[in-house]
Amino acid sequence: MDIKVYMTTLGQKARKAGREISRTESGKKNLALLKIAEVIGNSQALLIAENSKDLEAGKKNGLDAALLDRLKLTPAGILAMVEGLKQVAALADPVGEITDLSYRPSGIQVGQMRVPLGVIGIIYESRPNVTVDAAALCLKSGNACILRGGSEAIHSNQAIAACIAQGLEAAGLPVDAVQIVATADRAAVGELITMNQYVDVIVPRGGKSLIERISKDATIPVIKHLDGICHVYIDDKADINKAVNIAVNAKTHRYGVCNAMETLLIAESIAPLVLPLLAEKYSQKGVELRGCLKTCSLLPGCLRATEEDWNTEYLAPILSIKILDGIEEAIAHIDQHSSGHTEAIVTEDFTLARRFLREVDSSSVMVNASTRFADGFEYGLGAEIGISTDKLHARGPVGLKGLTSLKYIVLGDGHIRL
Repeated sequence: MDIKVYMTTLGQKARKAGREISRTESGKKNLALLKIAEVIGNSQALLIAENSKDLEAGKKNGLDAALLDRLKLTPAGILAMVEGLKQVAALADPVGEITDLSYRPSGIQVGQMRVPLGVIGIIYESRPNVTVDAAALCLKSGNACILRGGSEAIHSNQAIAACIAQGLEAAGLPVDAVQIVATADRAAVGELITMNQYVDVIVPRGGKSLIERISKDATIPVIKHLDGICHVYIDDKADINKAVNIAVNAKTHRYGVCNAMETLLIAESIAPLVLPLLAEKYSQKGVELRGCLKTCSLLPGCLRATEEDWNTEYLAPILSIKILDGIEEAIAHIDQHSSGHTEAIVTEDFTLARRFLREVDSSSVMVNASTRFADGFEYGLGAEIGISTDKLHARGPVGLKGLTSLKYIVLGDGHIRL
């Protein structure tokens, strides 16, 4: 296979289909999503059979248990994909929404209209359900997409692609609106991220090495985040019960996720009261603690943290802890070590809470809430394509609106500029 020719063909088809999808009314897009859901629901046996080929190959190739777990499709997982499609169909369509329409002194009206981005390339690993999620969000937001899943899930993704194509065809929409790269050749990724003529934005979902490579080599704008080094700061005016519950949930609810707390910051005056309570709960959960010198003096079983710990996304039951003088030092530490994902403060002081919200420069900043809420579903977006720590275009959980842009519109009645 000539990869360049193959990928160029995909790009041409996606661009053509994207023009049609961009002007498709909501009802027809929703119908397509429901038809895809119906086909996937009726194809459970086929999907599991194809997925078993990937699982068998993965075992032979030495994939670890965690990767195999992400790769596996179960009846419950397929049902979740079906429900996800229905949920996206029920969401409000952002395309065509007009905002800020106002009269100018000249008599014209000026506003902004929300429009699709065009063609979105999505590169991801392991999880076959991402194929459905990505296709659904791109379709609903009026975009065509080219999806490149991991080679370890190629049979699963091709089976899902066939279901999506059937659903699109049944709804009378172009099947090329969702295309899944059919080769495991890595050269296809290199082509996809440099096809400026056909692709408008790239969204990588996966490990740090994948996202670093895409960010470095892409000639197309990328929506991404590299790390989730999230902080919780417990202020000396915090409610103790709230502080303990939030700090435990933020770390232990799930470990291998980007919105889990990796560093706990705590005001020195409250540390002797709160840290022993937290240490007992973390011990029950099997969390390894690594702390500053002051932390280690309060918690004998705590390991001494290194400078590297403050810059590490563990994605594991490990937590770094630092005792600080107060909010000034906490904000300074976050500014130096955060990846810009999510930070939280626990305090009953309204003024300090407002200061934290204003000065901390991350995509999500919270008061008296667990960092685990940094999620598209929890934010009421219905679903997300990923979380962006970039500052331009989309920031934070990227839902339907994050897959659109704005253009100015002008309404006149024969107006001319004098």
